[in-house]
Amino acid sequence: MKIANLARAKDDLSRYVEYVRRGGKVRILVRGVPAADLVPVRQPSPTDDDAELAELERLGILRRGSGGVSRELLKPGPRLRGKPSSVTIREERDKGW
Repeated sequence: MKIANLARAKDDLSRYVEYVRRGGKVRILVRGVPAADLVPVRQPSPTDDDAELAELERLGILRRGSGGVSRELLKPGPRLRGKPSSVTIREERDKGW
């Protein structure tokens, strides 16, 4: 693990990021005290998601569905004309607010 003070890390950030992208780690110090670590981003795998969902299901936090998604839900909604704020104002006026 490389160690760099904050000022140096700011000056050479692209170099440190490239080092981390290759698998290294960098500890950032502020006035000599560890403040942050630059570490590579871990790419989640589909099995990670399945394991997480299985754990949540085991705990009773969620229940996985057995069916698919209705095609109706996948259809795009209506197109609005005008700015979103003016559309909202017009809808509120139509309600009688």
